Amino acid sequence: MGVACLDTNKKTFAFIGSYAESNQPGVYTCQYDVENGSLEVAHQVEGLQNPTFVAIDAKNWKLYSLTEGVDANQQRCGAASSYHINPSSGELTFINNVITLPATTCHITLDRSNEVVMVASYHGGMVGLSPVLPDGGIGATADIQQHQGASVLSVQDRPRAHSVFLDRKNQFAGVCDLGLDKIIMYKLDLSEKKLVPHHEVQITPGSGPRHFAFHPSYQFGYVINELGSTITAFRYDEENGKLTESQTISTLPDTFEGENACADIHVSPDGRFLYGSNRGHESIVIYAIDADSGLLSLVEYAPVLGKHPRNFAISPDGRYVLVANKDTDNIVSFSRDAATGKLTPTGSELKLSKPVCIKFAEAQ
Repeated sequence: MGVACLDTNKKTFAFIGSYAESNQPGVYTCQYDVENGSLEVAHQVEGLQNPTFVAIDAKNWKLYSLTEGVDANQQRCGAASSYHINPSSGELTFINNVITLPATTCHITLDRSNEVVMVASYHGGMVGLSPVLPDGGIGATADIQQHQGASVLSVQDRPRAHSVFLDRKNQFAGVCDLGLDKIIMYKLDLSEKKLVPHHEVQITPGSGPRHFAFHPSYQFGYVINELGSTITAFRYDEENGKLTESQTISTLPDTFEGENACADIHVSPDGRFLYGSNRGHESIVIYAIDADSGLLSLVEYAPVLGKHPRNFAISPDGRYVLVANKDTDNIVSFSRDAATGKLTPTGSELKLSKPVCIKFAEAQ
């Protein structure tokens, strides 16, 4: 079935990662309707234990998914699988599966040239880098960076690497470490397939940095802090790969008294608004971004119509926001007002077991 598109020659897919047993569907291809922001499952794959996060190479039509493996001692460890994407149907065809790290992983990303895959291990407090092979498969792990240290909360008794992000020049890779309350910047050495330690930024103790988003101008960057329910804004020195803190702001209303843990963060394509997810308050918090300073001012808290919004995505054209509510097994579509940044439910909802990651890709 085709998708109604603004450009009749273009089809947009949304790829969903979820928590699942290996004998259940875990990664889904959905056709995305650019006219109304709705999703329809077109393809699904089994065989992956808790695939959760995925990364997309839209240029070469490849998908990379986390999964769990077992090492020689029958201990759980990190693994990843690669797939070819059929650009017409979105169907996924398996390429290979490899062990990536000696501990289970929570995040996967590609560098901007699609030459290497990088993964983060929350339980192991480490990050790994693997080359992408000529056929699009994942090669053997080429580099592992083990973090060291701790911070002030009981959950921060060890390093907990949570995500990896790249700057636009593909020079620096940053890692949010929830356990250390640090963002650790690495120089990305593609020729040697290594992450070279470069710079560290200390966040307020007890914050728990989780995910990071650059502003489209790359003058500014933002980290969402899971444990402190805050967002910290930075100026970014692109030439030297250094972040300088400029603001920390709460993701919650002053009247909220329950438990909350932040999760995901994104900047709108026009660079005017920032969005972050609250698990507990069950909302997307929205801020306006000052174009000159990058500082944030509150717009609203939008209810997610579900529970535990672990991940969400802004559509490529910026018109819709899709929110993956893990604990209520639903992905809810919201229209986005380009002038105000505010979100309005479209009435469209996809029921899907434990969704935790949404990534878009457009086919010509």
